[in-house]
Amino acid sequence: MSLQWTAVAGFLYAEVFALLLMCIPFVSAKRWQKLFRSGLFNLVVSYGNKFFFFLIALLIFLMFDAVREIQKYSVPDKVDLKNNPVAEDHVHMKLFRAQRNLYIAGFALLLWL
Repeated sequence: MSLQWTAVAGFLYAEVFALLLMCIPFVSAKRWQKLFRSGLFNLVVSYGNKFFFFLIALLIFLMFDAVREIQKYSVPDKVDLKNNPVAEDHVHMKLFRAQRNLYIAGFALLLWL
């Protein structure tokens, strides 16, 4: 997995962890209120709008890149795959990776929204 897709996957895992952390029932409302009123959280909120739109644009761009890769490797007419089984495996591997990247970017975008 390339560096950009590793970063997107790490971002997706961080989102899932944060959502699961917020669903823990034994954390009291006073603790959440204390956290959300802290100075560090207010600093994050002040730059949050720009950061939110930047990440939305980045995830949409990466999702379109994954769709482009899927379309590129879905057309088997460019290479004669029947006479070269190694090339066929290589194309299927690239198609699988492109589909995986699409799912990672799509789920990260869904959770970020």
